[in-house]
Amino acid sequence: MTTPLQVTARLRIPVTETDHVRGPANAPVTIVEYGDFQCRFCGAAYTNLAELLRQRADTVRLIYRHFPIANVHPYAQSAAEAAEAAAGRGRFWVLHDWLYEHQDQLDPVHLSLGIEQVGLPADEISAEMGGQTHTDRVRRDFVGGIHSGVAAAPTLFVNDVRHDGGYDLADLLAAADAAAPP
Repeated sequence: MTTPLQVTARLRIPVTETDHVRGPANAPVTIVEYGDFQCRFCGAAYTNLAELLRQRADTVRLIYRHFPIANVHPYAQSAAEAAEAAAGRGRFWVLHDWLYEHQDQLDPVHLSLGIEQVGLPADEISAEMGGQTHTDRVRRDFVGGIHSGVAAAPTLFVNDVRHDGGYDLADLLAAADAAAPP
């Protein structure tokens, strides 16, 4: 009896200067997250990834890419587009954090209030969202995820290899430590 070979999924779209990066550019460990702002599992991963970055500040960087699953999460696409509008103003991570910390408030009214709360121009961002200014960017991330074998959110890649373990803090620390050079 033969056993099928396990195929390890790899990141197909390399990290570039257009990605959203948190952590040192020269970190030996890069985690790429494909996430959905309305996904509760992504919300749990968000908390653990933030703690991972705090504990491994010199060795880990996080790349965030959009993977809104719109047929399950009706506000995920608009949240991703709002984050991209914030990115155009140098405030991606500020809105990223607000979105994950207020996942139950992503409807249009609350999202607009949240955008104001973090000091961004809600009217301008709303106009960009209405004009679908950032739809192509979000779609590019999503399609890149599909090409890399992403089927759900969150999906993490550690140094270009899909992390098939859990996303609790212990699992993330172990994965980051295993990927770090000795």
